[in-house]
Amino acid sequence: MHKDTITVATLLPGRDTVPDTQTFPNTPEAIRQLVKRLQPRRPLAAVYEAGGCGYDVYRQLTKLEVACAVVAPALTPVRPGDRVKTDGRDAIKLARLYRAGELAIIAVPTPSHEAARDLVRTREDMLGDRVRARHRVTTFLLRHGFPWRRKAWGTIHRNWLATLHFELLAQQETYLAYLRGVEEVDARLESVNVALQRVATEAPWSELVAALRCLKGVDTLGALTLAVEAQSFQRFPTARAFMAYTGLVPSEHSSGAHGYRGGITKTGNAHLRRILVECAWCNRYPSGANAAVLARRKGCSPAVVQVARKAQVRLRRTYARLIQRGKPHPVATVAVARELAGFVWAIGRLVVIPA
Repeated sequence: MHKDTITVATLLPGRDTVPDTQTFPNTPEAIRQLVKRLQPRRPLAAVYEAGGCGYDVYRQLTKLEVACAVVAPALTPVRPGDRVKTDGRDAIKLARLYRAGELAIIAVPTPSHEAARDLVRTREDMLGDRVRARHRVTTFLLRHGFPWRRKAWGTIHRNWLATLHFELLAQQETYLAYLRGVEEVDARLESVNVALQRVATEAPWSELVAALRCLKGVDTLGALTLAVEAQSFQRFPTARAFMAYTGLVPSEHSSGAHGYRGGITKTGNAHLRRILVECAWCNRYPSGANAAVLARRKGCSPAVVQVARKAQVRLRRTYARLIQRGKPHPVATVAVARELAGFVWAIGRLVVIPA
């Protein structure tokens, strides 16, 4: 599926070969005509790979009463000896693999869930833009003999930036343009933060966000990120399944009597993996909960608070044990993040998000 065209292969029951494929425009009317032509013969089932075109085709087919599935491209089987790749061959391969049950079907978010997720990911984009904008300012000043050797972008640093002046007009204009870039990104980021705070306190996310905030190191933005990226914790049957979805489990290559376990797989949802590692760093400190954590736990169910208390004790113990064994701090933190994912799953199962 592309922006302008869709290539379709139709696999009939009891046949292993596809006689032909067809390409038509990626428009709602063309999709409706295709379904109208095929649906009277027998019930239809459609499948396509997730990509940049989103889930519009899925929702169109669902409204037309066609069973549609969206699959993960990274988990689609690929034959090492197959060096020819075309849209037609890909469509045929998807049809055969889907009928054989060899494709990993992803959970398609509802429009409201997708909107909240887009807002969370927008904030991540703004953070990246701010880093780049700030880096332009610091490197420009370094080139012209104004290095800063203290903590950057605090009140003292910003006051110092306001006092700088260049004799050449071109340099002064360049410097002011870079500063305006930082101010604009800060303003956009503040606007997104306000919107996220509003989303976190409204249905359907408020109850789950409040429950996840009981965990040490997880505040409003972190809890909302975990909630919208996971969509529904009920779709993960076990804590290990959720850990695997975050890509925090060790990779493995074992055969016969030989076994090897390497670094984490880094597959699945990278946004979940990032926020879990960030939250795990807070568990380096003693297991006692501070006043902010205790305040967040007020009003939450006893079952959720019990899981959160168990998590803060176990995660701190895991971190200390790994450091005593000589593990580097980042390695120990990732291991803590993996266990934190299990506690997030346990709390998420206690709160059901309405569709």
